[in-house]
Amino acid sequence: MSSPITLPKLPYTNDALVPVINPNTIRFHYEKHHKDYVMNLNEMIIGTKFVDMQLEEIIKNSISETAIFNNAAQIWNHTFYWNSLSASGGDKPFGPIALMIKESYGSFTKFKEEFIHAATSHFGSGWIWLVQDGKKLEIVKTVNAETPLTTSAKPLLTIDLWEHAYYLDYQNRRADYVNGVFDKLLNWEFANSNLG
Repeated sequence: MSSPITLPKLPYTNDALVPVINPNTIRFHYEKHHKDYVMNLNEMIIGTKFVDMQLEEIIKNSISETAIFNNAAQIWNHTFYWNSLSASGGDKPFGPIALMIKESYGSFTKFKEEFIHAATSHFGSGWIWLVQDGKKLEIVKTVNAETPLTTSAKPLLTIDLWEHAYYLDYQNRRADYVNGVFDKLLNWEFANSNLG
């Protein structure tokens, strides 16, 4: 039997993302929501075929097992989200990702407009992703726990659009949260490291 799925360590301290995301939000989001997905999944997979699988395998093999998929995907999505943010992030992209953005969208300004619009117009809970599909980049919205891992696209960055990601700081002002994350926290180094 494999080890239980564990809660990955945050890549920074709870106060590292101030003033865009405050420590209280990080505490609730990471120590309650993210941790609960881990606890729920470990309970659900006892005695099932999933118990010996790694997290990504569980996600790819549990599409028809809604509760297991939702918890597994949310663990993975949240871990990816924390790594998509950095206290030294934001500003303009650099390196290969900057060139791909220009090739795919014409300019960084156009890319930012499309990304922000996709995130702020998304209805309900979910995620906004920057993914690589072949040699092009795409902006993808997913609902609830859905993830690009179940597609051929390679995720590069994400922003959590569930209300628990921003409500303590911004209430219903999702646009302020998304703009703040985009301008000050997006981890372009992480995006470069994910390019295929």
